[in-house]
Amino acid sequence: MRVLITGAAGFIGSSVAERLVGRGDDVVGLDNFDPFYDRRLKERNLAALRGAPAFRLVEGELLDAGLLERLLAGVDAVVHLAALAGVRPSLAEPARYMRVNVEGTTTLLEACRRAGVRRLVVASSSSVYGARSEVPFSEADSCDRPASPYAASKKATETICATYHDLSGLGISCLRFFTVYGPRQRPEMAICRFVRLALEGRALPMFGDGSSGRDYTFIDDIVDGTVAALDHVHDAFRIYNLGGSRPVLLRELIAAIERAVGRPVQIEARPPQPGDVPITCADVTLAERELGYAPRVRLDEGLARFVAWYRSQPP
Repeated sequence: MRVLITGAAGFIGSSVAERLVGRGDDVVGLDNFDPFYDRRLKERNLAALRGAPAFRLVEGELLDAGLLERLLAGVDAVVHLAALAGVRPSLAEPARYMRVNVEGTTTLLEACRRAGVRRLVVASSSSVYGARSEVPFSEADSCDRPASPYAASKKATETICATYHDLSGLGISCLRFFTVYGPRQRPEMAICRFVRLALEGRALPMFGDGSSGRDYTFIDDIVDGTVAALDHVHDAFRIYNLGGSRPVLLRELIAAIERAVGRPVQIEARPPQPGDVPITCADVTLAERELGYAPRVRLDEGLARFVAWYRSQPP
């Protein structure tokens, strides 16, 4: 199978690309190396793929319809992971988030329709569920009150995907990722930032009283679910939760990081942040039934693997 991956140099994109190339697929990667974080980190993500005959990376923009048309020639399926990420940064640039995440996805969908590509997997986010406290979150739950522009852009992405399925018959699976972590995680995300600060002997910022909870999901489990969705997309429109199915309180996460790094950490108390939600927790029943998805990596194991990887990286 020949697959186009958007956002291929990122945390999840490079991990999915390696899995697909490793099993024998041909992969074309698209990434614009947005300066949201250091380009050198994305280049490291691609190290294992550089030189692989079955992988080709193209640097370019998702909003470039002509480029997408050229890249989609001969492609069988698309894994769409490119997006502006992050709840807090979206508060400062809401219009840009809508343009890249919603208009960019629409540009890709239209290019797929024109090129005859019928199979797409599209990244969504657990943030679409908003500031709710009833757990677990099910795909059938109402998602009409996103708590940030980023969350709203991901909900809008799902909606335009559903529209393209209804009008054009595209087979699309939207995956609601729940707080993905592991090797190559973006540097501003909580676990990567906390581990870095802990290893440097600096205080960890704790927003709120530590009672907020997140369903942390190890990257290998997310790759398993993404590849399974790619293999199962046919003519339907589907939304799947991909999560670990166990919320971890912020104070529990900090204690787990202490165990992983082997030293106590200092805490710097800070007020809650706008756009943050109190808890996330995935009901993965649908993904388990239709995709065979089952999260396997527990938090302590995942953190140990992340810390070992982090310590192995060059400065």
